[in-house]
Amino acid sequence: MSTGVMDHKVDAYKIGIGHMNDKQPQLVEAYHEFTGECFKEGSLSAKHKQLIALGIALFSNNEVCTYYHVQEAISKGASADEVLEAVGVAAALGGAHAMSQGVTRVQEALGSTLS
Repeated sequence: MSTGVMDHKVDAYKIGIGHMNDKQPQLVEAYHEFTGECFKEGSLSAKHKQLIALGIALFSNNEVCTYYHVQEAISKGASADEVLEAVGVAAALGGAHAMSQGVTRVQEALGSTLS
């Protein structure tokens, strides 16, 4: 996908949040205050917080947040290699999620048919 398309999707979100702000300014302000607090430097760097957010965006299949958090991670100093490592961690957890359900809930659902 081209950078232009990705930028367009992120821009569409920003435009949409602007429209919501016109109708629900307290809600949007509270959301931005909350997320701003979550993403500020702390015990974890802003860069690492963006990489965590990227992993969650990938796991939850959130396209706009994926594009946004890649951009933000890079802007906070992440390298392409760090971004790709975050992708790998998200993939490991995504696969682990399916496997953990397969070895617990699926086997439980199968019950005595496994014997």
